[in-house]
Amino acid sequence: MKYEKNFKTIEDIIGDNHLSTSTVTPIRDDAFKLSDTDKIKIIEEKVADILHTLGMDLTDDSLKGTPKRVAKMYVNEIFCGLNPKNKPKASKFDNKYKYGEVLVEKNITLYSTCEHHLLPIVGKAHIAYISKGSVVGLSKMNRIVQYFAQRPQVQERLTIQIVRELQKILNTKDVACIIDAKHLCVNQRGIKDISSSTVTSEFGGVFKQQDKKQEFIDYIKLPTKF
Repeated sequence: MKYEKNFKTIEDIIGDNHLSTSTVTPIRDDAFKLSDTDKIKIIEEKVADILHTLGMDLTDDSLKGTPKRVAKMYVNEIFCGLNPKNKPKASKFDNKYKYGEVLVEKNITLYSTCEHHLLPIVGKAHIAYISKGSVVGLSKMNRIVQYFAQRPQVQERLTIQIVRELQKILNTKDVACIIDAKHLCVNQRGIKDISSSTVTSEFGGVFKQQDKKQEFIDYIKLPTKF
């Protein structure tokens, strides 16, 4: 009787599951040896190959610019968070007001891309921290969310990355983040459940305590009437 060994790749094991293998975005060491211009040119050619393989007529006026538009969008927009040069400078200031309570920035609009199917993730991020002597500009929290969202992502990793970055900037563990988002890989394909959303959270420092955790959640529930 003949036996065959069943070798499985990591792609076989992960399959369609939303599985993250690390809290660090998997980027190669040589990821930035090519210039953005070179990347756009290469991606343009690959996108053209995909559309051609699908049977699209790239001589049509509506389609002939699509490969370059997609390539520029990938490099300069929706995946620009892969490049450390695009990381926002997070200016921090002394907490001269001596504000020692929870500060919450809620309803931060979030657009990201699922790294398993390259389909959009759309939702809201809510961030909280308690100052240990430093504060960060409010818009910087939005920019940090945007930076880590603008790359192929999984929501669990994104949530953790936002918290860890703010912990590093503010020099405190007392940071928390909750994300509520829709994944078009669930809504548009596969199960096609348009009503479901995914909620993830990361609680650091005092936010692991039930009272502070609940305080943060209660702030998120407050209606914004502006």
